[in-house]
Amino acid sequence: MADETARRTQYEYKANSNLVLQADRSIIDRRGRNEATGEVLSLTSHLKGTKMGDRAQRTRPERNNKKQKKEEDHASKYDIGRFKGQTLLGDSADDASRILYRPKTQETKQTYEVLLGFIQEAIGDQARSILCGAADEVLIVLKNDKLRDKDRKSEIEALLSTKIPEQRFAFVVNLGKKITDWTADDKNGKEDEEIDETYGVNVEFEDSGDEDDGDENEVHEDEDGDLSEGEEAKMDYTIQEKNLNKAAANDNFTRPSKALQPHSIDAFWLQRNLSKVYPEATDAKLKAQELLEILKTASDDRELENQLVILLGYGQFDFIKTLRTHRHMILYCTLLASSQIASEKEKIEEKMRNDPELVWILQALSETDRSDNVLDDHQARASSKKRRAEDGDNDAMDTENGTTESTSNAQHVVNLEDLAFAQGSHYMANKSCRLPDGSYRLQKKGYEEVHVPALKPSALDPGEVLYPIANLPKYAQPAFESYKVLNRIQSRMVKAALESDENILLCAPTGAGKTNVALLCILREIGKHVMSDGTINVDEFKMIYIAPMRSLVQEVVGNFTKRLNPFGLKVAELTGDHQLSREQINETQLIVCTPEKWDIITRKGGERSYTQLVRLIILDEVHLLHDDRGPVLEAVVARTIRTIETTQDAVRFVGLSATLPNYEDIATFLNVKREGLFHFDNSYRPVPLEQQYIGITEKKAIKRFQIMNELVYDK
Repeated sequence: MADETARRTQYEYKANSNLVLQADRSIIDRRGRNEATGEVLSLTSHLKGTKMGDRAQRTRPERNNKKQKKEEDHASKYDIGRFKGQTLLGDSADDASRILYRPKTQETKQTYEVLLGFIQEAIGDQARSILCGAADEVLIVLKNDKLRDKDRKSEIEALLSTKIPEQRFAFVVNLGKKITDWTADDKNGKEDEEIDETYGVNVEFEDSGDEDDGDENEVHEDEDGDLSEGEEAKMDYTIQEKNLNKAAANDNFTRPSKALQPHSIDAFWLQRNLSKVYPEATDAKLKAQELLEILKTASDDRELENQLVILLGYGQFDFIKTLRTHRHMILYCTLLASSQIASEKEKIEEKMRNDPELVWILQALSETDRSDNVLDDHQARASSKKRRAEDGDNDAMDTENGTTESTSNAQHVVNLEDLAFAQGSHYMANKSCRLPDGSYRLQKKGYEEVHVPALKPSALDPGEVLYPIANLPKYAQPAFESYKVLNRIQSRMVKAALESDENILLCAPTGAGKTNVALLCILREIGKHVMSDGTINVDEFKMIYIAPMRSLVQEVVGNFTKRLNPFGLKVAELTGDHQLSREQINETQLIVCTPEKWDIITRKGGERSYTQLVRLIILDEVHLLHDDRGPVLEAVVARTIRTIETTQDAVRFVGLSATLPNYEDIATFLNVKREGLFHFDNSYRPVPLEQQYIGITEKKAIKRFQIMNELVYDK
């Protein structure tokens, strides 16, 4: 008992309070200065400038990102619409993809806009891509810890080509510090290495076919997350259905909006597509036979692709891609459509029925035939009812239960969107550019120059002489008072312009004297109405001069007013800015207008009182048929030709144009015969022209901007 009491008392405070007089701190671990003590501290000073959630980011699993990138790459290969209407100097998708920094928070977005405003004050009002590219370069300098402030300032001044005061530089440095979500990863480095220097696009066909096949049996997660975990996958489709879905997916892969369908492939589908590249029908037919043989015999897709490239060349990427993707569909639909013997056709159909990968093609063709028959029936009934209602024919055959032979054929539906020429003047039909002899190229830092020497004027042909003005009819000489002789082009065209009423198309370089040729045609029309006493009956004819621009219209009016003044003819301008009343039009013999204005006038039926007096239409700058305004000019010509066929009143077309590669097509469009077609190259230019083309090879927008400024200053 006593021992137990002693053990209790030895732990009491009174017994132990005086045992430790001083702690030995040498054996105690010292706490670091910044080590947490466990006390509750305020974070007010530590979280200045940020809020909870500012660094939050949305991410996806890497596998999904790779799949999405692959789909975007495939879509971008065939997204032709995104290049329509773009210019070399404008913002483009390529410039936007080269922007390194994109703000991720509202605060950094506001700071970034302030930085763009600072750059805009320095370099002026430029395109967004240039401002963003300059901002990337400035941020790269500001975020480089190896540079001193003095070096940063000098580099930014060199980048913006302007002196920056110290106060403004400090302002920019503070802006750089506020941008906290900057990452210096160059996402475009790899893409730049894969750019082909000749065409500026990737030249690879597609990803490896083995990679695509590897995703077939892969389990994909649902992005919306609506499916509950643990639900058993339903695999109740048959082999044929799986192949059908796979083939349909392949069809939609090439052109999501315009997939190739079996019913659109007939016996001449290959030949029609090849005729776009091979104008000769025999060449297209031979190539089609070779293509069909390759589709039959190629062992796999890789061999098929190689043989197609050897046969068609690297320029037919889209067509080769279509042939590879829809190989079986094109092959068997062509064989079915071209087979003339019933037994041979049955063998092909039997083979397709036994093959799970081909049976869906046969089903699609049969369903199309049934739907076409139903459509034909409905169209025949509707057309028959409409004809009976218009003609009042009570004895017409009732086609409710049957169709007549004349209405049994299906109507051909034309898709106007496919016929629209949306590319306009930006479309480049030439596959290659061949420069004249003596041309050379200079490679320089950031750009290259192509020099094309001036062509030497061609010598006069034996027996060729310049036509003197004194040989013109007396009534026509006053229009050439200041001339002694015509130039070479005008001398060759005097007979066609002044002694004939046939249509003319003149293609000649700028400054070759096309206006005087038009004047000769005008004098030809005037000569028809010269009276015996030398006066001109001005009420019997009118002439139209169509020019594309208002400035050119005014120039033509001033020129012809002066030169036709001796004849007493009145020349007037008719544009959107300068209107003419009916009385003024009746008093005018030569109306100079724009295509749009003359199109409006010819559409109105009440204006036929003076439009039927038109005997000559001169189309200046007719090569603008290739431009966005081409359809208007085409409508004017087509409407005039229809009027000629209806009224049997002769109207002469005179087309004036710069040098054209397809002048024969334009001549056919204007009903110009071989005798009225004149084409002169640059060797007929009165003043030889030396050409120099400069191409900027720098990819960054701000660098291109700086190089262009330097070139403009130096040149």
